[in-house]
Amino acid sequence: MPDWRSQSQQNRSAGAEHSKSQHHAMISPRIEILSDKAAIVERSLDLVVKRIQSAIADKELCTISLAGGSTPKPLYEALAGQPIDWDALHIFWGDERYVASDHPDSNQRMVRQAWLDKIPIPAANIHPVPTDTSDPQASVDQYETTLQDFFHVEAKDCPQFDIMLLGMGDDGHTASLFPHTPALQVSDRLVTLGEKSGQTRISLTAPLINQAQCIIFMVSGSDKAPALAQVLQNDAADAATYPARLIQAKSEVWWLVDEAAAAQLQLRR
Repeated sequence: MPDWRSQSQQNRSAGAEHSKSQHHAMISPRIEILSDKAAIVERSLDLVVKRIQSAIADKELCTISLAGGSTPKPLYEALAGQPIDWDALHIFWGDERYVASDHPDSNQRMVRQAWLDKIPIPAANIHPVPTDTSDPQASVDQYETTLQDFFHVEAKDCPQFDIMLLGMGDDGHTASLFPHTPALQVSDRLVTLGEKSGQTRISLTAPLINQAQCIIFMVSGSDKAPALAQVLQNDAADAATYPARLIQAKSEVWWLVDEAAAAQLQLRR
């Protein structure tokens, strides 16, 4: 059952909950309802910075997979001013449109402009989804090889990101896992082709996302309210229709949602 405690209670116990999550096979997601998108950004900034610093303290390295879209952009802008050891942070992307890296729709372009171009992070620490290949499947294969080589895993083994940032669309999709598309069924790859309205996407697969040590959803806007209620509170909802239901991780999962997105949730105190 989701954790419906108040904002202040959750903030005070966040550190303890993070520690506890390391010792349990399955934990319930933490759901925090915040006033607006600015509050989501503030809360997510606190969580992300603490998780980055904790990972670096534990193993001198932190891996983070980023989400696209407008909601996390202010988070990336805020991260540029944080006291982080950039040499120890490695950046990946959860999904990408199959467009050039300088295209206005590129997630990589957005993150570089908002964050990465403003910090002294080594170029070798940035691992974008390649979109300059001859075809999308070649990009999928290349990015999967990048992940396997970086994390030193064999084929079909899932690496574990320290932090996985995700959003959710008004159709219930997350990353580029869209309703009723073949990408939802892929369980033997780390990366797969996605598709939306004829536009090719490249996405991490649900099994890989679920391996992350800390997953943070950022969801804002009244248009997300119907899908969010289905994803979080309707056990009968179909994951093919609401793909965010595929994210059933065994580690730390946060849903940071604003009041507009949470309008149809049945609150339990």
